[in-house]
Amino acid sequence: MTNFSEFLPILQAGLAQEMTKENYDFGFISLPEGYKEEQLEDALCEQMTRFLLELGTGFAFVGRQKELVIAGHSRRIDLLFYHIHLHCYVVIELKTVAFQPEFAGKINFYVSAVDDLLKNDSDNPTIGLLICSDMNTTEVQYAFRGVNTPIGVSTYSDVQIEEMKKQLPTVEQLQERIKLLEFELRKHSSEKNTR
Repeated sequence: MTNFSEFLPILQAGLAQEMTKENYDFGFISLPEGYKEEQLEDALCEQMTRFLLELGTGFAFVGRQKELVIAGHSRRIDLLFYHIHLHCYVVIELKTVAFQPEFAGKINFYVSAVDDLLKNDSDNPTIGLLICSDMNTTEVQYAFRGVNTPIGVSTYSDVQIEEMKKQLPTVEQLQERIKLLEFELRKHSSEKNTR
């Protein structure tokens, strides 16, 4: 869900909408149960090539925990990209929890700061992308009402390898199954030979 069509020129809004997915597949990373935002960020940065492929074409990685000094305070953007086709910065904030209305203020703050501190005159307006574990469309709409910067909210899925492992049989269960199959084969073979 985005507000790109309201705050970007038509061509850029269309391209920005195309670059944004409703749900990103982070199944290429492995995280422990109850992971924190920093662990999600670490895992994505370790797999940056796969993450860039999931985001889509045109993204150039600028930095992680990109520091901006604003009114004497150090602020850090989770991930900062530059989109070479849109000619704009893309601020990505990661949340390991469902969308909360206060996230809109934070992403708006970062988008505005990047526009003022990093963007050149030849760059298009900065785009914000908030990627949360889940979202409610109504909450997002209310949170973005009155926000005048182009922002999108997406979710991600993180099929965990550990969860998949839990569904697979253990080594012991496989060994038992093999023994049972061997027994059945010997039994079938001896019955066949006695006929």
